[in-house]
Amino acid sequence: MNERIKELAEQADKEAFPHGSMAWMQTFAELIVIECASICYNSGLKDPDTHAQNLMFHFNIDNCRNDK
Repeated sequence: MNERIKELAEQADKEAFPHGSMAWMQTFAELIVIECASICYNSGLKDPDTHAQNLMFHFNIDNCRNDK
């Protein structure tokens, strides 16, 4: 398994405990999407903020839909 994925899984363990496996899966998935959005921000794309926001919006991370 990729080292960064392992780190995100460990972070999900810390954040989701003791709420159960569904909370863990939700947290883990959100951490992966946030990681992807940070790649957008740092990618050198013409408009990285828009790409990252679209990704966050698509997965409704941090209540992003409410911000739009």
